[in-house]
Amino acid sequence: MANRLSQIATRTGDNGTTGLGDNTRVSKDSLRVHAMGDVDELNSHIGLLLCEELPAGVRELLVEVQHQLFNLGGELSIPGFELLKPEAVALLDAALAEHNAQLPRLAEFILPAGNRAASQAHVCRTVARRAERAVVALGAAEPLKETPRQYLNRLSDLMFVLSRVLNRMNGGDDVYWKSERMARAASES
Repeated sequence: MANRLSQIATRTGDNGTTGLGDNTRVSKDSLRVHAMGDVDELNSHIGLLLCEELPAGVRELLVEVQHQLFNLGGELSIPGFELLKPEAVALLDAALAEHNAQLPRLAEFILPAGNRAASQAHVCRTVARRAERAVVALGAAEPLKETPRQYLNRLSDLMFVLSRVLNRMNGGDDVYWKSERMARAASES
């Protein structure tokens, strides 16, 4: 990695550019900077979720996710560099299988709601999807490894599953969308 920051206010970005990890400068509205910013925002939202009461295993998983997102941000900041490894995607796959196995099958769409931890997990899910779109756009314009895109795709799925897990803490449940189909089925019962 490039030199560590020793001074935060450098004023070098006053002209609308920012420095990448390879010491090149790019516009602050470049696809790469958008992707880096969305990943950073996602990591910040996960940090906020970590302020909530969480099962120990979920907390440990989210701390690991934060480290991997930092790796992803580093990889995005240095074109051609690889920090995020395929093993990080495999960890998310394993966590998805473990947590999804505890949940009842979905019969209807759920709203991004419930308790505060679950609702914050839904915010993380939507920001992960935006970060994924930014990485896909960057990958269409510049060479990019597959792992960043795969990681963000899996992470958004995991955040959906974790929102359901978190809604079940202390006896809660998902908040279901009141569709016409469900209303009809309930009236026919």
